[in-house]
Amino acid sequence: MNWQASANLTALKQRAKMFAQIRHFFAERNVLEVETPLLATSGITDLHLENLTSQYTGPHFPKGVELYLQTSPEYAMKRMLASGSGCIYQICKAFRDDESGRYHNPEFTMLEWYRVGFDLSDLMDEMDSLLQVILNVSSAKRYSYQAIFIEVLDIDPLQASTESLQAFLRNNAQADMANILTEKDDLLQFIFSFFIEQKIAQTQPYFIYDFPASQACLAKLNPDDSRVAKRFEVYFKGVELANGFDELTDATEQRKRFEQDNLMRQANGKHSKPIDENLLSAIAAGLPDCSGVAMGLDRLLMLAGQYAHIKEVISFDLTRC
Repeated sequence: MNWQASANLTALKQRAKMFAQIRHFFAERNVLEVETPLLATSGITDLHLENLTSQYTGPHFPKGVELYLQTSPEYAMKRMLASGSGCIYQICKAFRDDESGRYHNPEFTMLEWYRVGFDLSDLMDEMDSLLQVILNVSSAKRYSYQAIFIEVLDIDPLQASTESLQAFLRNNAQADMANILTEKDDLLQFIFSFFIEQKIAQTQPYFIYDFPASQACLAKLNPDDSRVAKRFEVYFKGVELANGFDELTDATEQRKRFEQDNLMRQANGKHSKPIDENLLSAIAAGLPDCSGVAMGLDRLLMLAGQYAHIKEVISFDLTRC
């Protein structure tokens, strides 16, 4: 029966309605819908993300070229912003290797938008309004990354040492992970996902903002505390829904961060990724001050329709391709 759609007709109708609601939401705000390529000659340098790849041989590339299916439309959309597009949004497919499970399919649908002149607080306000429309929930709560760690676990993530985080894991039945994870960021990310995500945002969404600077390659630093960056994530009922930045507009700093990413990849036994020179050129030419956010629409529909698995809200999951 694998020829049949994995989502039933009810889910497909809910999906179509959600897309219509999103388009109406942005049309009311005069945000332009755009479309950018899914393929690029550069991948993403992030240590924790992997592109799916394809090979093209033909005009312009007779010897062949490796192309990367995009993990998000971010780089191309920033090039549009630097070209003078103004505020834009996109509903598109995105691809990530080695991600499959209850909330993951290697091919998924993403909503990404950029607001010129918005700071992170403005963007959180707009995201909050959209969530209220789609999920029929009350306004979200907001906590800094530091504050939520302290409230839930009595740990200050900005002050804690690697050794103290490993000790926390050993004291909480996670000795194996304490031995495996030797970098502070990896420890913080595991502790957040395992011990915090499932305890917060059960009745209303939570915005978690001011992430550690080392976890926000594409975001501006907080001018009042350089330990943290202007980045937020959105959580609801144990699900990470969205990731937003006050976008970095310094091409030199952005190049340095990409290079640091590749050094981290090498240190962890992964291949370096080509740095997107088109993006850096666009930033250098003049990326306007803006904030942007990406949200997984399959996950959003799972929450809106109370579905247990991502395959229930997409037409054909990986096992039925």
